[in-house]
Amino acid sequence: MHFSISHFHFSFLIPHFSFKKAMTDEYRTITGISEGYYTEKRSKFLAFAHHVETTDEVKELLAQYRKKYYDARHVCYAYMLGAERTEFRANDDGEPSSTAGKPILGQINSNELTNVLIVVVRYYGGVNLGTSGLIVAYREAAADALAHSTIETRQVEELVRYSFAYPQMNDVMRIVKDMNPRIVSQTYDNTCEIVLSIRKSEAGELRNRLGKLL
Repeated sequence: MHFSISHFHFSFLIPHFSFKKAMTDEYRTITGISEGYYTEKRSKFLAFAHHVETTDEVKELLAQYRKKYYDARHVCYAYMLGAERTEFRANDDGEPSSTAGKPILGQINSNELTNVLIVVVRYYGGVNLGTSGLIVAYREAAADALAHSTIETRQVEELVRYSFAYPQMNDVMRIVKDMNPRIVSQTYDNTCEIVLSIRKSEAGELRNRLGKLL
């Protein structure tokens, strides 16, 4: 008998509203790109929300926005990565400390999202907004971008590979039928192997049940 495990993600669309995650192997993110806008005292705030998976993607997108909006006063951003929501950053890009990146990140957190980058580009209108005004502006621009996004829930799944002797086939398939994992691939020879995909929280039970077949 032999096991090996890897992780990947499966998704399905849900309505756009906030709720507490019932399972630790679920997380919320957005699909594609969405845009938002906010204006205050002639300052314009252009917001862009992206689904991202890595910091390399974040860096590439930031470089594109800085190049495209080279004449803007500030290009501020925040991102959150990972199903556990432990990798994040907020950047004020020259605005007073915590008046831009933090309120942008706050919108990501209030919607319980991850694998998301929000960039807010500011064109200065000639009138200072003050600390509270900036916080509101960046928060509302980010919120507008998310309001125009499609939010989905994704599940973290595990791939379980199981090697077994051919006479065990019926017992293995009985477990597969009972637990209903997806069959990713299967090889039948002197030594058989089956690759199953199942929700992370159920992977331990699947491995245990297969392990008891010996």
